[in-house]
Amino acid sequence: MPRFSIIVPSHGVAGRLSLALDSVLAQSFGDFELIPVCDAPDSPAAGVASGCAERDSRVAPVHSPPSAGLAGARNTGMRAATGAYLLFLDGDDVLAPGALAALDARLRETDGVDVLYFEHERTPWWEGDPTNPAAPLLAKAPKDAFAPDRAPQITGVRLPAWSAAYRRTFLAERGLVFPDGHFTDVGFGGLVTVAAERVAVLRRVVVRHLLRRQGSRLNLPGEHHAELLDQIELVLTSAAEEGLSVERLGPLFEQLFAAVLKTAAHPRRLPPRHRRAFFRRAGKLYRRHRPAGFRAPGGSLRVQHQLLSTGAYAAFRALRGANQAATLAVERVPRPHLLRTRLHYRRHLGRRLDANLAVYCAYWGRGYACNPAAIHAKARELAPHIRSVFLVEPDQAHTVPKDVDHAVIGSRRYWEVLARATYLVNNANFAEGVVKREGSVHVQTQHGTPLKKMGVDQSTYPVVAAATGSFAKLLGRVDRWDYNLSSNSHSSRMWERAFPGSYEQLEYGYPRNDVYYTATADDVARVREELGVPEGKTAVLYAPTHRDHLTGFDSGLDLEAFCEAAGEDVVVLLRAHYFYDRGGSTSSGRVIDVTGHRSSEDVCLAADALVTDYSSIMFDYANLDRPIVVYADDWEVYQETRGVYFDLLQAPPGPVARTPQELARVFRDGSYAGPESACLRAAFRERFCQFDDGRAAERVVRRVLLGEPPEAIEPVLPLAERVPAPAACPLVRS
Repeated sequence: MPRFSIIVPSHGVAGRLSLALDSVLAQSFGDFELIPVCDAPDSPAAGVASGCAERDSRVAPVHSPPSAGLAGARNTGMRAATGAYLLFLDGDDVLAPGALAALDARLRETDGVDVLYFEHERTPWWEGDPTNPAAPLLAKAPKDAFAPDRAPQITGVRLPAWSAAYRRTFLAERGLVFPDGHFTDVGFGGLVTVAAERVAVLRRVVVRHLLRRQGSRLNLPGEHHAELLDQIELVLTSAAEEGLSVERLGPLFEQLFAAVLKTAAHPRRLPPRHRRAFFRRAGKLYRRHRPAGFRAPGGSLRVQHQLLSTGAYAAFRALRGANQAATLAVERVPRPHLLRTRLHYRRHLGRRLDANLAVYCAYWGRGYACNPAAIHAKARELAPHIRSVFLVEPDQAHTVPKDVDHAVIGSRRYWEVLARATYLVNNANFAEGVVKREGSVHVQTQHGTPLKKMGVDQSTYPVVAAATGSFAKLLGRVDRWDYNLSSNSHSSRMWERAFPGSYEQLEYGYPRNDVYYTATADDVARVREELGVPEGKTAVLYAPTHRDHLTGFDSGLDLEAFCEAAGEDVVVLLRAHYFYDRGGSTSSGRVIDVTGHRSSEDVCLAADALVTDYSSIMFDYANLDRPIVVYADDWEVYQETRGVYFDLLQAPPGPVARTPQELARVFRDGSYAGPESACLRAAFRERFCQFDDGRAAERVVRRVLLGEPPEAIEPVLPLAERVPAPAACPLVRS
């Protein structure tokens, strides 16, 4: 029997789950079992948990449906547990180094207590100092093991479930489980302390709890706040049945109703029609369970207790209004710089949203491209009643197709359509001054699968952090998102980490990649002719990524020399990062510069193979099931300066070359397209081509623009059933 069973619910925190699990597995004390509780075997968190289980036999994932809630997940973990003591850890929290060793030592000192309470840190997710709210409470407790009546202030109500270790047989003998519903920690903590006979404390931080940027879900407005009263009634009824002494019942009663008054004092938490009923029910509970001789706290709280005990809601509401601040936080909205434009924008903000207007933008206005363009095209087919306007920079207006309505960024019409559009679709972010209006829908499509660190994860890399600018402003833009697109589970987890927000992930695939399954042989031939690829030649696309620590573009490779060494039938399509697109061409000899071509999807269709370093184009190109070679001549430098989410060299999409000679050799001997390459590519596609099946744009249009429910959206076609667009030079598929 292991010393500890550590139960980790993971719903909604897949992006940080690996950090939580790793913090347990890295403990110096190793006698434990780790039980991640995942939504389902195919959920994003399940992939993380199963990966840990493959590496460490102490990890034993279990499953609990989201409908069971946090209580159901924890109870599922409890049923699977075999350890002497149970610990609970949220999926985005971590155990402090040495925590289990300290717990074990303290439990040996206190000899089999029912509950061991310990300190925890609440860590701001971004900036600010951690706090230790449990320390003052536990500091008053006896130093040895004690009966709860010696420290009646420790009621369990003010401590979360993950701030204690529980003897498993004690919980089983007393039939203690997490009560269903919201505020389950209040119910469980109170029930445990009422039943416990011997407890102890450890004055040391064991858990570091991450304060989510979105705040606690429990504090969101909604009818669920009424469930707080259910938990309180459960605890007080149990206390009455146990015959709890007045000395213990007084602090328990006070702490429970402190939570009630806190909720009642925040009217926005409860819908207006439920506020009076909440207060009246709380008053009935107060009168029914008030301990004999109970003295309410002093000051304003005493008045609130008196009003609650008499059910005087009107007086309570008046007191609440008098105590609230007289000023409201004015939304800080940067406006366009020019006064006339600012006034023009504000005037249109005062008009109604246009329910049939959608605005699109790609790459900060670089033209008609990427996911926004693919969604736009599908919307014209499936939702023709919605007018669409594409936003472009002045020098890119000529690149927009003639039949696509567009507005120049910065113009009066630009601000007008931004003010009135119901749907706003972008693969980057709209300008700082754009207001997120109530009723508008912002769709963040992204423009690649993240290998390199993104969003707030860049903060620890000085070079890229300096270029990113204010992370606070970045997160202000994230707050505008309603939906965020993802093409695979890896991306879903990383977006959750990099861009913390309250948006909904749409795991529908990338619309721009639809063409990789819908294009025909004639389409491929047409694009190759447009790009100038000689007939019968093997076109190798070379697409290096941007390097934040360098200035200017350097291909990093002598491409003419590569062509000579790779074979006489090889030509190179050079596509530099879009940061270096100056609209010109430097084609020469067997090197064709396609950097300025508007569609990276067309370029990929034309290529028979891809050579890249760390560009996200590899994830998109993998949909075509054509050979990919990774040229990683400076991988270690890139890792150090840019930061990456996984080790590409350990899980590449094909052969890895570290020198120009190695790169030429894999083409010269044909191994770039050999069986080993196909095997690597198959594993890569299984992991990263998860949701791309040729119908991503349709899913987005139906869900967002047409308002179809999630269950009505066509499921993703299994990878084995997809047929990629044919290559000009046929190769064996993986």
